[in-house]
Order: sequence, then C-alpha cells, then structure tokens
Amino acid sequence: MATFLYQVGRLAFRRRWYVALVWAAVLAAVGLGALKASGASDEEFSMPGIESQKAFDLMEQRFPGASADGATARVVFVAPSGEKVTATENREAVEKAVADLGDGAQVASAVDPFRAKAVSKDGTTAYATVTYKVAANDLTDVSKDQLDRAIHTAQGSGLTVEAGGSAMDDGAGPGGAAEVIGVAIAAVVLLITFGSLAAAGLPLLTAVIGVGVSMATILTLSQALGLSTTTGTLAMMLGLAVGIDYALFVVSRYREERARGRVPREAAGLAVGTAGSAVVFAGLTVVIALAGLAVVGIPMLTKMGLAAAGAVVVGVLVALTLVPAFLGFWPNAVLRRRARRSGRIEDEGTRDNGGSRWARFVLRRPLPVLLLGVVGLGALAVPMTDLQLGMPGDEAKSTSTTERRAYDALAEGFGPGFNGPLTVVVDAKDAKDAKDAKDAKGGKGAEGAKDATGAKGATGPKGAADAVAKKIGGTEGVVSVSPARFNEAGDTAVFQVVPSTAPTDERTKDLVTTIRGERPGVESETGATFEVTGTTALNIDVSDKVQSALIPYLVVVVGLAIVLLLVVFRSLFVPLKAALGFLLSVLASLGVVVLVFQQGHGAGLLGVEQTGPIMSLMPIFLVGIIFGLAMDYEVFLVSRMREAYVHGEGPGQAITSGFRHSARVVVAAALIMIAVFAGFVGESDSMVKMIGFGLASAVLFDAFVVRMAIVPAVLALLGDRAWWLPKWLDRLLPKVDVEGEALGRRSESGPEAGLRSGPDAGSGSGSDVGSGSGAEPAGATGREVART
Repeated sequence: MATFLYQVGRLAFRRRWYVALVWAAVLAAVGLGALKASGASDEEFSMPGIESQKAFDLMEQRFPGASADGATARVVFVAPSGEKVTATENREAVEKAVADLGDGAQVASAVDPFRAKAVSKDGTTAYATVTYKVAANDLTDVSKDQLDRAIHTAQGSGLTVEAGGSAMDDGAGPGGAAEVIGVAIAAVVLLITFGSLAAAGLPLLTAVIGVGVSMATILTLSQALGLSTTTGTLAMMLGLAVGIDYALFVVSRYREERARGRVPREAAGLAVGTAGSAVVFAGLTVVIALAGLAVVGIPMLTKMGLAAAGAVVVGVLVALTLVPAFLGFWPNAVLRRRARRSGRIEDEGTRDNGGSRWARFVLRRPLPVLLLGVVGLGALAVPMTDLQLGMPGDEAKSTSTTERRAYDALAEGFGPGFNGPLTVVVDAKDAKDAKDAKDAKGGKGAEGAKDATGAKGATGPKGAADAVAKKIGGTEGVVSVSPARFNEAGDTAVFQVVPSTAPTDERTKDLVTTIRGERPGVESETGATFEVTGTTALNIDVSDKVQSALIPYLVVVVGLAIVLLLVVFRSLFVPLKAALGFLLSVLASLGVVVLVFQQGHGAGLLGVEQTGPIMSLMPIFLVGIIFGLAMDYEVFLVSRMREAYVHGEGPGQAITSGFRHSARVVVAAALIMIAVFAGFVGESDSMVKMIGFGLASAVLFDAFVVRMAIVPAVLALLGDRAWWLPKWLDRLLPKVDVEGEALGRRSESGPEAGLRSGPDAGSGSGSDVGSGSGAEPAGATGREVART
C-alpha cells in the first residue's frame, strides 16, 4: 500500500499539469451535468415495514387522486379577551379571511370553521384548514404572499391570527452561515498550525474542489437515482470536513519530509505513501460508517449515507492526487516564511513540542489519566439512560414564530392532543355480513349483529367501521373520534382520533400501543382490520424502528471497522480500544444532548426555548458521523506510533514520537470539525441546533479526551502487548504496510536516495524551484533546494 501510494504521489507531483487538468475536466463535466439536470425531487419521507407507512400506502391505494402530499395551512383565529369568535363582527372577519384564503390558483380548498364545526367549546378559538394542490416546496411566492395578506387583514380586525402547517415551511435549511463560519475558523486554525498562508489555503482549496465535484455529481444523478433535495446536506458537511483534514495530513507530512532534507518530489511521494495510507484507511472507516446507514431501513437515510460516502471517496482521491500536484506547482510555498527566506528548513521531528510534552505527562501517570477520562465521560453519559426519542414539531419552535403560537392556541382551545391527532384507516373489504356477525358472536338475530358491529342493524363495511370507531372511542385517553369518511368503493374508511395528551407525551405513545393491541379482537368480530397512522403515530413508529436498528447498526459498523483496524495496526488490542473509546464518547455526547435539549439544563444559553424528546434519527446520525471521524483521529495518531514502533522505538518512545508528529495536526483537525458543527448551534431551528451541538460535543470528547488522553494511557499500560497479534491471525490478515516500512528501507541510504530510483529523478521539466515548477537537481539536498 505505502509503496503504491508513494509512486502515486511522485507521479502526481511530476505530472502535475495532467492531474490538474483531469480534475478540472471532471469538475467541468459534472458541473455541466448539474446545470442541465432537471433538479432534485422533494422525496417524501418513507420507512417500509412500519404500521404508519402501511396505513399511508393503503390510503394512497384506496383513495386514488387524493393529494397526499399537498401542502396544508391551519389558520387559527382567537377572539379578543372577553369575546367569542362566534360574535357577529368576529365571525364576519373570519369568513372574509377564509374567502381570501381560498382565492388562489394553487388552493384546493379553504374550509369555513363554522360549517366544519371547528370552533372550541368555549367559543374563543376557531381554525380554518387550507389545502393546496401542490407540495409545500412547490408553492409559489404569489401563494405564500396571499396567505400572509389574508392573515394580516384578519389581524387588523382585532382577532389574534396565527398559522401553522406545512405551507408555512419556507423550505430553507441553514442559510449557509454555518458553513461560512466553519471555513473561516478552519482558515485561522490552519494558518496558526502551519504559519503559512499557502499551507493553510491549500487544504481549503482542495476541499472546496472536492465538495464541488461531489455536489455537482449528486445534482447530476438526482433525477436518475431519485435523490431528494436533502440528500446532499450530509455530503456537503462531511465532504468539506474530511477534505480539509485529509489534505491537512498530507501537507503536514510533506513539510516534515522537507525538513528532513528530502527534495520536493521525494517529499511528496513519501507524504502520500505514509500519510496517504492513513488517509485511505481513515476514509474507508468513514465510508463503512456511512454506507452502514442502509441497515436502518430508511430509504432517505440510506441515500444520504451513500451520497456522503461518495463525497468522502472524492476527498480521499483529491488528497492522494490533487494535493501532491499542487505541491508540485508551489513546492516551497507551503513552508514557513522563515524557512523560505533563510533557505534553511528546520527538522522539527526531534524537537519537543506540546504533543510530546503531553505524551510524557500521560506516560508518567497513565492510570490516573485513564480513570479520570473514563469516569468523566461515564458521568456525562448517565443522562442518556433517560433518553426519549421523538420528532419535535411546532411545539419545539421559538415562541417568536407564528407556527409555535398557532400550536399553543390550538392546545389551549381544543386540548393538547388536538395538535397530534391519530388517523385510523379501516380496511373493511372483508367485513362480515349480518349472518357472519351473528355466528361470530353466538348471538341471536339482529341482536347478535348489533354486538358484532356496534350498530344495531348495521352490517358490512359501514357497520365494521362504526364498530372500530366505537371501540377506539371508548379507550381511555381518547377525547373524540371524527365521523368516518369512505372511499368511492365503500370498502375503506378513514377517521381521526384526538388523544387527551400532547403528541410528544409518553402517554400518547401508550395510547397508540393500546389501540393497536385491540385490533385482533375487533378483526375477529367484524372481519375488518385497521391501521393507525398520522404524524404522531409515524413519529412513534420511526422512533421504535430506529431504536431497534441501533444495535445491529453498531454491530455491523464497529465489527467491520475492527477488522479494518486489525489490518492497519497488526494489533488485537488497539482496534478493541478504539471501538470502546468511540462508544464512550458517543454515549457521553448523547448524555449532554439529553441534559440540554430534553432536561433543559443550560438550554437558555443555546437559545433553546422548549425542551422535549430527542430527534429520532439523532443517535444514528451521531453514531454514523462520529464513528467515521473518531476512526480518522485514531488512524492518524496511532499510525505514527505504529510507524515509530516498527522502525525500532520502544513502546513509550513510540507514543511520544506519535504525539510529537501528529498531535498538532489532530488538534487542528478536531478544532476545524468542532467549528463547522458548532456553527449550526446558532441556527433558529431546534433540530439543527441539536445536531450541531451533539456533533460538536462528540468530536470534542472523542478527540481531546479519548484520543489524546485515554488512548496513550491505555497504550502506556499495555506496553509491548499493545502491538501483540496472534501468529495465526497475523498469517490470515493481508499485509498493507500502512506505516511505510518498505519506504523506510528505500531511503536508508540517505535522505535523497529515493531520487536515484529512476532516470527522471528530477521534476522532468528542467526548470528550477524558484520558478515554482518544483524541479531540482538529482543530488540536491533540501537546504540547497530551499536556497534556490
């Protein structure tokens, strides 16, 4: 592996113009494809295998032509204090507003609350439902403006008017500020780390090129592969983060090799051969984690994971080819200014720095450091035992939004369960007739039919639907059941059930479980069956499925990564320690997310106005993304220790050497990740805040506690045993030479020995380095090259 990548790095350095032109051509081709593509679709969220999805699919089948994905707006009217919305003036204002709401090309219907009996018992609150012919993302600005005007006009009459529903969603995610902030902080971190504008700018430039290629490819393939507008979100975030990190490690290793006296092309080859090997395997762990999202069984999540995995692969290819090519154009530009001016490149590989001093501190006190790290993260993980999963809705939004105020007004006027009604779909195609019902109950005549159907004399589908509605209506925790609506064939009915508790309340989940548990009895009596769906039931089902998929996902991803790390490190304990450390950091980060967003401790500091359940997909996102990044840090840091150990250093000295060479760039990489993720905490959306906070805290714990403290402490306690591998397993595993042992033998005869390996030992261009071409005489040392 190392030898092959060494040749790739040298070739990319020498043929830099070809490499740059190839990447430019690829970017232009996919960019043109993206411009000509018809655009990504707004894919509907689906999760095969859950009851809510089965019910939705049944409705799509039995109610053809119904716009299941049409946008809706629920406009709430609240009378002034002491008045009723049914008063003459208030009623006229409401009716005028409904007429205005229904006057639009994209409006399918606007229901008058007085005709639909959508008025609260105390007469203070009413609501009108506006249904559109198109999905929320397809609403025109004209339709949105009309909705706003109707609301403002009604407000002018003295009524309090708020609106919720999908039509109020502007479809805009984070406005890009998070990415801009992340890139700006990354630039500052890189500048401090390298002390050179070029060295700081190169990882940013190549990362942006990689993300450009990835995003343009996703847009080009969106129609053919059915990719949604949200598919590229994760790909952009991770593509930028790992793209910067991978280029950072190659550039850092190139500077080290130059400091040791290597000429530029040889330094580029060695950088790609050693750091590039770590990049390949780190990238593979990220790809495994992202592709493993398919285990969860959510099509949208699977596509997001595969698209992000593709972006990581592009980032790896860019680091292995485009980075050394750019180093060929400007071989000295990435060096420190002092080195460029003086012509002397100092070898920092043997000098003490913060990394080596910290490593020696841990080596002197491995057990206290280990215990402190494990106990600290364990304490932070304790709140995770209280984890409640759900999908926060309008109740989690800021009170400054009209959606939240509409939610509160409906909850106050109609009860907390009104905002999350359950939809029951009755499949009465095989409903029993009167004779069957009599036999089923063992009753006599019409009385038997009454017991079986719940309505005297009612038989067939209508009687079955009435029986289901009566049974559910009598369940404790149900406030009301709406009249059933049948399809044209008359074999399927739909009605709504309003719980007495809020959508995110645990008692609502218990109610759904109870209703579904009554199904076998109802089916045996009537021959009809039913499914429970709706937003509330869907969120409950999604949470349950995600929780059940989390363990298999962990087993698959962690298992494959352990095998990969066995190949990389030729050690039994290092991969196990890496996996256990990752689990500790993920549990701790979930713990602090629960602490803030569910229990409310410190929520005000982050601008979180409403606490509640944790987003259902949060554990999966956290595990998938952080596992990949954690293994990045593990591979980059420990591979340098392994390299030093293989080259003859003792176990303690190898730890110090690994930290001396890698700690600074690992810290820089982690700070960049934290900056990118923490930028999302400033967004107004609570779910975006939650994702940003969770990812930033997980990187913080994993990079600075697990990798920087627990890892060296464990390795110090294990000593030589840390690198032990059973002989039978050693024979089975392929040898990939990630630590560059073969490259070490290649250059044993001198720092520039690798230049004499072929007839084109120089750059092949015949020009000098000072011109920026990267060429040098075959026998020149690093210092002589710098002077040119």
